[in-house]
Amino acid sequence: MSNRSMSVAQVLIVLASLVIVAAGLSAGKVILVPFLLAGFIAILSASPMFWLQRRGLPTWLALLLVILTVFVAGLLLAGLVGSSVSDFSDNLPHYEARFRQQADTLIAWLAQKHISISGQALTDIFDPGAAMKLVAALFNALTNVLANGFLVLMTVIFMLLEASGMPDKLRAILGDSGNLSGFDNFVHNVQHYMAIKTIISLITGVLVTLLLIILGVDYPLLWGVLAFLLNYVPNIGSIIAAGPAVLLAAVQLGLLRALLVGVGFLIINLAMGSVIEPRFMGRGLGLSPLVVFLSLLFWGWLLGPVGMLLSVPLTMTAKIALDSREDTRWVSVLLGPAKVPVATGEAKDD
Repeated sequence: MSNRSMSVAQVLIVLASLVIVAAGLSAGKVILVPFLLAGFIAILSASPMFWLQRRGLPTWLALLLVILTVFVAGLLLAGLVGSSVSDFSDNLPHYEARFRQQADTLIAWLAQKHISISGQALTDIFDPGAAMKLVAALFNALTNVLANGFLVLMTVIFMLLEASGMPDKLRAILGDSGNLSGFDNFVHNVQHYMAIKTIISLITGVLVTLLLIILGVDYPLLWGVLAFLLNYVPNIGSIIAAGPAVLLAAVQLGLLRALLVGVGFLIINLAMGSVIEPRFMGRGLGLSPLVVFLSLLFWGWLLGPVGMLLSVPLTMTAKIALDSREDTRWVSVLLGPAKVPVATGEAKDD
């Protein structure tokens, strides 16, 4: 068999293996989604736990403090979001009726200007109910996962216990001469990315909540949480997060207030995403917009709404892992943002 035939066969085998793996992941998403969420929480919790250990606290006490913090935060998130989503879902018919009234007013005004448009066509194009139901479905999926909190919490505990002993296990496997710098660099980069992204997302959510409180939009906490969650998805996430809040502001308060909401979202996301985040995130910790969009589609199709929220962290973790090895670094470069030449001969991210 020629080398070309062998290479084609290898590509086909790899593609077939990927299909089988994807089918297995989709079939096991009931267990996989809580496990991935637990891994995400464990990565965020590892740094404060190790920081407490370096300050002299025993491992069990540091772990207890971190787990209590995670438990209280999850309980508050589930309670606040759950009640807001339930109340919001009950009021959806009211908002849809308000939108139909506004649509009738707009159609009558256009008719006076001799512009004919169908009310049904306008409703089909600008359907706030569909967007609001999508948001409700996303939060319901998240609260369903949080409802299985005992499994997630226990998984986080065991992951954190395992994390403290993993370097010793690797040294036992590799021997005293084993080089753990690649593994340490990978873990550090993942924790750095997750920590900075979470802090930026939290600030974004707080600013959005304050903006909507000032403008008088209903359920500001709900939209702030949505902005926090979707900020993990760069570029696309901010647009998705702004949509429901702007629609609700238009239905509830009118077009002028909706415009102010849209401008506020734009300013917040430009400031956080284009100015503050790059300053702390550093080079190399970015993804191509096309990769972001494709990962959103892939993980959302594979794991549902929670997969969409975790799509970029999962892809970013894979990129960091690929970047930690010389033979796979080219794949990491392909996944990253475009680079443009500068006067010094270096390259910088867009």
